[in-house]
Amino acid sequence: MTDREAGLDTLSQVPENASLEEITEELHIMAAVRRGRKAIAEGRTKTQEEVKPLVDSWATRWASK
Repeated sequence: MTDREAGLDTLSQVPENASLEEITEELHIMAAVRRGRKAIAEGRTKTQEEVKPLVDSWATRWASK
């Protein structure tokens, strides 16, 4: 499915009375899911064990500010 087709499919599922902000949010969510699926297909993922030290370092930096 092309990006255009995915966008049109998403728009077809949005309620008729949806605001532009709601439509934009739905399209952003759809795009993020597609990016995530592409990353998985390309093997660009990390295990929970690989991510935990990263998150811990972010938390440490945040707490020191």
